[in-house]
This record gives sequence, structure tokens and C-alpha cells, in this order.
Amino acid sequence: MQYELRPGVIEFRSGHPDLGLLPAEGLLEATRIVVEREPRQALSYGAEQGPGCLIRQLRAWLEREEGAAPPVKRLMITGGSSQALDMCCMILTRPGDLALVQSPTYHLALRVLRDHQLDLVPVVSDDEGVQLEALEKTLMGYQAQGRPVKLLYLVSTFNNPSGVSLNIEQRKGLAVLAQRFGFTVIEDDVYHQLWYERPPPPSVYNLAPEACVVRLGSFSKILAPGLRLGWMSAPPEIIERCKKSGVLDSGGGLGHFTAHVVAAFMELGLLDEHIETLRAVYTERCNALIQGLEEHLPEACSWLNPGGGFFVWLRLPPGLDSSVVLPVAEGSGVSYLPGPPFYADGGGESYCRLNFTMWSLQDIEEGARRLGRVLHHCLAHPPEAHKC
Repeated sequence: MQYELRPGVIEFRSGHPDLGLLPAEGLLEATRIVVEREPRQALSYGAEQGPGCLIRQLRAWLEREEGAAPPVKRLMITGGSSQALDMCCMILTRPGDLALVQSPTYHLALRVLRDHQLDLVPVVSDDEGVQLEALEKTLMGYQAQGRPVKLLYLVSTFNNPSGVSLNIEQRKGLAVLAQRFGFTVIEDDVYHQLWYERPPPPSVYNLAPEACVVRLGSFSKILAPGLRLGWMSAPPEIIERCKKSGVLDSGGGLGHFTAHVVAAFMELGLLDEHIETLRAVYTERCNALIQGLEEHLPEACSWLNPGGGFFVWLRLPPGLDSSVVLPVAEGSGVSYLPGPPFYADGGGESYCRLNFTMWSLQDIEEGARRLGRVLHHCLAHPPEAHKC
């Protein structure tokens, strides 16, 4: 979602990359190569599964990055991860079906799931991710009612908003439960390459290729969101059903010309170089935000230090509601996203999400300072009595 930045406000609320880091020159060079080398192929309708040039580049890149690449029959180019999620819901579910969701989870994914009129059930999570025992009990309870769960949606690595990553045993256990209870895991894995301390565990998809796992990837976080391009790794039968959708039958592959440009960008070796730049810059900014929170926020605040991704998930002092505090924060020149939208069943009032990727080190420090002043003020003047 695009929005205008407000003058004088440090917008920690966004989920955007730094627009100043977008590789415009490299994409211009890649575009020139495509137009000169393969104009007819790139400017025509494309294959429903995506152009072979990008599928080949993507498989080679995943092999280098992760040591494993999905077979061609398990890989599809999509219009970003949100479009892929929407398509999966369309072919895998019907209105009223049960869908489990990590809690908290990406708030706009909840909107996509609700568009399909699914019955959303949150899965208990903690500072280490999804609690498998609680998940198993939930699955057994619905199985006993004769209501099978159709899918589980989660952000497995550097969760949006919490920053939590599932450990390798949780990922394996999740795949076992999916096979046992017959549901599909939709693994939104758009931050997997943006690690700042050490690489994350393998994806659920890579750990359990025989389970029904759909892994979503996106060039929005690692290249440029305006490309509206991503990919999906999934069982062959799901890829085939997606290829046969009416939209793709009518219009061909999504983002066909853009896919050719990204393939050329990768062929030039520019993607690896760009991701390394993002890791270095975002690591520094993440550390700056953590340091700023430590220096300026009340002691009663708490957070997890993320190992990657875009966000710090901040817990406010007891008694403060992030939605109530927000107007005061914005009046003081700093903004964030309150916690409630990230919960399918309500809650999250004491949390807020802070983004660190868009701002300079100086702005991050100033934003933390402004937020600290607001929270100290609200503690001294409780919101119930004074509305901050």
C-alpha cells in the first residue's frame, strides 16, 4: 500500500524498504538488455507459469542461497506474495472453511483471507513462534467436530510483526501435523534472505517437500515493491490448478515483461550484490533502533531483538493502549502501527510495530527519542484519566 510521508513525522508505521536503495540503474540496464535482446518474447503474452528465463534464474539463485531449488513443476511466478495468497485461497477454500493463522501475523494477509470469507482461528504463539502442542489440540478439537482445517497461514521467518522465526524442530513438527491432519501450510517467507545475524533455518517447504506446503516469495522486499513480482513453490497439483485459472488463461502470466527484466537483472549478478547492501544497511539501522529504544523508552517497555526482517515488535508499559497513545505520538512527530490489526480475534492493545528500514540513523535516533518522551508522558498522565 502506497501512502504519502507526512512532513515532520518519522513514520515507523510503514512496511516499506528504503526507496533510496532501490537499484534503479541496474533495473534500467536490465530493461535495456531485454528490449534489445528479446523484445518479441518479453512484450507478448506470457506463459501462465511464468517465463522460462526467470524460472531458470530463480532456481539457480535459490540453489546458491539455500542449497535447494524446487523442480520446475513446483515453481510459479506470481504477482507478489499477496496475489499468490489470494490465488491459493481461491483454489483451496470455500466461504466458511476453517483457516488457522499465526497470532500475531501480517495484518494485510488477514484481510486477504477475510476477502474469501474464511473462518479465521488464531494459533497460540509465543516469543519462539507457533506452539505446536496448542496447534495439535486445536486441530484435534476441530477434527472431532467434523470440521477439517483447510489451511494454516504463517510468516515462518522474521515474522511480521514480531520478528520471531520458527526453529528447525518447530518447522519439522509443523510439516508432520500438516500431513497428519491433511491441511495446507501457506508459508509466507518474504524476509528469508534479509537476515542480519546469521542465516535462518531452512524453510518449512524445503524441510518437508512431500508435505502440502506452499511457500511464498517476493521481490518486493529484496529488490523493489513496484515490480509487483514474486514466486510460489508448491506441490505440482497446486501449480497446475493455479495455471488453469481463468485470469491466467485470459491474460497469460502475471508481470510478464517485468519478469524478463528481473531475470536479466539476476543474470547480470546484481541481485546478490543488492541483497548484501540491504543486509549491511538494515543491520545498522536495526541496531540503531534497538539502541534508541534502550536509551529513551521507559524501563517497563520490552521487545525482541529481530535477527532479520523489517520490524521491531514493541510492548508498551502496562496500562498503555497503543491505539490511544498513537494520536499523541503523531502529534509529537513519530508514528507506528498499533497492535490490534495483527490479531484475528482481537487483542494486541499493548503492542506496536516499528519499522527501521526506511529511515537514516539520525532519524531513527530522533524517532526513538520522540517516542520515549510520549510514553514517559503517558505514564505520568494515564490515558484513562487524561487521554494522554
